[in-house]
Amino acid sequence: MATIDITKLRKEFGDDGEQIVAVDDFNLTIRDGEFLVFVGPSGCGKTTTLRCIAGLEDVTSGTIEFDGRDVTDQRARERDVAMVFQNYALYPHMTVRKNIAFPLRLSTKQSSAEIDEQVEDVADLLGIGTLLEQKPRELSGGQQQRVALGRAIIRDPEVFLMDEPLSNLDAKLRSKMRTELQELQSELDVTTAYVTHDQTEAMAMGDRIAVLNGGELQQVGTASEVYRSPTNEFVASFIGSPSINLFTAEVSGTTLSGPGGFEYTLEDGSLVTGRESVRMGIRPEDMRLEAGGAVPSTVTVVEQMGNENFLYAEMGDIDITARIESVMNPEEGTDVEFGFDESDLYLFDVNTSEALKTKTGETDVAYEKYIGETT
Repeated sequence: MATIDITKLRKEFGDDGEQIVAVDDFNLTIRDGEFLVFVGPSGCGKTTTLRCIAGLEDVTSGTIEFDGRDVTDQRARERDVAMVFQNYALYPHMTVRKNIAFPLRLSTKQSSAEIDEQVEDVADLLGIGTLLEQKPRELSGGQQQRVALGRAIIRDPEVFLMDEPLSNLDAKLRSKMRTELQELQSELDVTTAYVTHDQTEAMAMGDRIAVLNGGELQQVGTASEVYRSPTNEFVASFIGSPSINLFTAEVSGTTLSGPGGFEYTLEDGSLVTGRESVRMGIRPEDMRLEAGGAVPSTVTVVEQMGNENFLYAEMGDIDITARIESVMNPEEGTDVEFGFDESDLYLFDVNTSEALKTKTGETDVAYEKYIGETT
């Protein structure tokens, strides 16, 4: 295990004529034994950051340390890391046994019997003990992914680095493998950095989530922290599915007004004192159908999800989404109104996009109360 300290990391690509900054002023500590997930849109710098940690990319400036040891200029094989890629990168002519054993045969002087024993232990851990004599072409996607993991695990590295290892799997298998990866990482207690563009996957798996955009680190925190208390509008819009409803509201005293006849009077007017306008956000699950609500809109589509419905509507020229009870199924073209609680309201600065107000902590308080009642 290892603590990873990344300080002022910058990575540029290109020649002197045209530089592309992939990662800029990146500062982060990945704790010993932590499962940390990098998430963000394509091109945000998450894979480049992972490759810099691995030693597969030279950094332009900044430092990377493992347990206080500067590894910035060390080659990948000197860093004691194991990486699992999106395409698994298995040797097609080798059996599962030989694929898993390959790192040990390449880097150690252990006997074949010792290596075989370790291979069988790892295969049993991953539930592929009966597949050792098969070749990759005979395996399913999930089985190939387990073989790739086994090849990483057998090295007993200080750090696991995973670059979208589940992206080639179907939705059901992805969900199953997410759980298995979490259980495996917890059992092995190895510091793990995991890259994904899927924010649902990030929230489900990470001890903490690092949200990136445009090569810059936007926020680091638990799933609850980045969801309930985003530092800026980008984090609020990227984390959550369906996405948060966002629009610009004009300020008049304590009243907010917006497109399509939206109007809402704040109980706490200090939130908008001295401002002419704000960016306003409401999560789809915090909107409720309510006569006389502040959000008048016209239904465009209702998606029936079984346990709930996703209602898509137009508020003036703004598209909005609400998660409503499955028994509610208004027809297309119906005029409806939504209400919400002020505690669920998000406000952002129109110029900087920084958060002015996020959700209050009722959920955390309720959970602490529950824990107190059960202990």
